[in-house]
Amino acid sequence: MSNTQFFDEFDFENRIMDANAIPEDTPEGDNPLRPKNLDEYIGQDKVKDNLRVYIEAAKLRHETLDHVLLYGPPGLGKTTLAAIIANELGVNIRITSGPAIEKPGDLAALLTNLNEGDVLFIDEIHRLSRAVEEVLYPSMEDFAIDIITGKGQMAASYHLPLPHFTLVGATTRAGQLTAPLRDRFGVLLRLELYTPEELAQIVMRSAGIIGIKIDYEGAIEIASRSRGTPRIANRMLKRVRDFAQVMSDGVITLDTARTALDRLEIDELGLDQNDRRMLEAIIRFYNGGPVGLETLAAAIGEEAVTIEDVYEPYLMQIGFLSRTPRGRCITAEACRHLGYAFPKGAVGAQPTLFDN
Repeated sequence: MSNTQFFDEFDFENRIMDANAIPEDTPEGDNPLRPKNLDEYIGQDKVKDNLRVYIEAAKLRHETLDHVLLYGPPGLGKTTLAAIIANELGVNIRITSGPAIEKPGDLAALLTNLNEGDVLFIDEIHRLSRAVEEVLYPSMEDFAIDIITGKGQMAASYHLPLPHFTLVGATTRAGQLTAPLRDRFGVLLRLELYTPEELAQIVMRSAGIIGIKIDYEGAIEIASRSRGTPRIANRMLKRVRDFAQVMSDGVITLDTARTALDRLEIDELGLDQNDRRMLEAIIRFYNGGPVGLETLAAAIGEEAVTIEDVYEPYLMQIGFLSRTPRGRCITAEACRHLGYAFPKGAVGAQPTLFDN
């Protein structure tokens, strides 16, 4: 591995603007920034209002809550919401992830250790193997599990009843869920990106918890560059706190937040150096596109899966990048933001916008 490759991979693993969780986001023990109930949970008003009704109705009937599927981009609070559901129901929660359940026996061990009414949270549930999914179906519908031991004539089947439980599944790729699994969830909730005002409230609350003073202008500056994602906002708050303690007597003001984020090379739309490097490569090397994914990955020294899963979603959401059958293309809006003229002859060119 070359030095350049090493530093590229290192930067990706510690990328502030990556919405996926990193160890810093989940310190040992409970994360103090996570809200514990629906009243503390900021944003996602439609999801919260519906959940209140479902939870209250289940409690009135003395039944377990229907299985819940939470889906949406990473970093919006799906894991936090699962813990809140368990807390509001007054039950325990067991947390695992799809890739961690490798064999049906792993799932059986989890299910048989649940108590009546408990919540089982499976993150990235779309990554469950087919064999594990087949065991999960009767567990969700009939609250029972069939286990086969041995092979051939020595094979034996055991039918084990399970306590009634609530499965909360979370996924960033709802389209990859199999139809039989998706249909077994009674409650489907989509989490949307947050507005800057909602994120500013989250930043203010988090600042109080970690013991840093912040004014609203500083909070809204952090929020506006956080890509609508609380996880990124909290991560940026911790970095801005470092600058505030050194530069402005421990108070995050508008000037402190702006200076800190500029030095971190995060612009007013939340683009960092890696985003700009990829967009500029499309403009400078490929005349604005189209360019194939593998070719683009080789040009900027990144893995194709990193571009597809980390860089592209946000750039497409804000209209800076488009996918065509022939490859990735830059948009006029992206060129304007980066200070480039829209390349003549590029796919979807609008020369009248830049003729001057």
